[in-house]
Amino acid sequence: MRLLSLTRRDWLATTALGATTLATTHISFAAEADQPLALGSRRELFLDDFLIANLDGAALHAHQPQPRDVVLTCDAPWEGNTSAYYTIFADGGRVRMYYRGAHWDEAAKKEAHAEFTCYAESTDGLTFTKPKLGLFEFNGAKENNIVLTGTGTHCFTAFKDGNPAAPPEVRYKAVSAVFKKGLFAYQSPDGVRWSWMKQAPVITDGAFDSQNLAFWDAVRGEYRAYWRFFTNGVRAIRTATSKDFLVWENQADLRYVDSPAEHLYTNAVMPYARAPHLFIGFPTRFQPKHQQVEPVFMSSRDGVLFKRWPEPLIPITAPKDRDGNRSNYMTWGLLQLPGQDRELSVYATEAYYAGPGSRVRRFVFRMDGFVSVRADATGGTLLTKPFTFTGGKLTLNVVSKGPTRVELQDAAGKALAGFALADCAPITGDFIEHTVAWKPGADLRKLAGQPVRLKFELKDADVFAMKFGT
Repeated sequence: MRLLSLTRRDWLATTALGATTLATTHISFAAEADQPLALGSRRELFLDDFLIANLDGAALHAHQPQPRDVVLTCDAPWEGNTSAYYTIFADGGRVRMYYRGAHWDEAAKKEAHAEFTCYAESTDGLTFTKPKLGLFEFNGAKENNIVLTGTGTHCFTAFKDGNPAAPPEVRYKAVSAVFKKGLFAYQSPDGVRWSWMKQAPVITDGAFDSQNLAFWDAVRGEYRAYWRFFTNGVRAIRTATSKDFLVWENQADLRYVDSPAEHLYTNAVMPYARAPHLFIGFPTRFQPKHQQVEPVFMSSRDGVLFKRWPEPLIPITAPKDRDGNRSNYMTWGLLQLPGQDRELSVYATEAYYAGPGSRVRRFVFRMDGFVSVRADATGGTLLTKPFTFTGGKLTLNVVSKGPTRVELQDAAGKALAGFALADCAPITGDFIEHTVAWKPGADLRKLAGQPVRLKFELKDADVFAMKFGT
């Protein structure tokens, strides 16, 4: 049995350990500080080693989303086969989508028309319609869904601003590149009519031919931007923060726990809504030799240092038409659709350079289902680092063919009376939020605020997330 012991400083510094190494049978993460983690009542996902002190017979396992139907085809005359850079987000009772309308004439080897920023919407996230907005002409008519023409249409990326201090006229914001100048900031009162916030770029240091993006980070009370950058000749990602969306500070290249340098074209970084202190991203790995792309998954706790998984999230063999030049990007968006409380929808592109137009297909993750701690039928254990919590119950997102049990220990690793493995009601089944039960009389509220650990005894199981609460 192989034992790998790392301090957090070692873990952050190493670049030699790959995903295969992480999946060893026995992994131990040594604590660097004596202070317990303060979890409070927030949800924690098992995306990385943050909570993990020891894995024995278990390993972190990345999951792929499952394909569903096509939700949009860009076959209008002002769209086409190079329509791209889709942004999707929920806004009240509708889902908004923004994207580039473009077409490449394969016979003439040139663009068939100018690029436009287009808009579509949906009530269910399953099918999108293209409203006739009447804002801009195409071939003499305004019956189209174009919301922006001219400068800034190549990679326009919008969002609804969650900053409570943002006035109504700038409730919707966007960034888009003007080549050789930088990223410009846009504003809109309704998500349809857009104007510049400033007659000059707000970020100038970068290579912006990509889906650059920005959003409001409610946990930290600031805006954060992510855009394409070149580092030592490799397509990379840079980030910065801002208080007003116009002045951007703290620029930093993304760093990775254990990943090699690879060309990353888009980033699709966002806070995860069910645990907004966490950032997740779906960057697109680019292969210059073949011009093929494939998205991967990454996560972060500070927005700069990311754990990036090597396996393709959506392989080029997934249905369908995604093995050609730039035909397999993830969109920027993650949705819980109406009536679907067990799954999350993401979207990815296909049929780039294929006619009559590129397409967007929906894929489905399990709720919180990006990475799990997995043990097979022979069994395994997960031991957490010491932490404190608030509340009086523990819920798990878990799939267990079982039985799986949970033990509550003191900080030194001794089982607490009434909370030993033998006291735990075995968990068998598929649960998004399962309340762990121990013998009657075991009261979690009495332990709130005290340093404790959890020990999971897993049998043919995946545990995705945990949360203490009331």
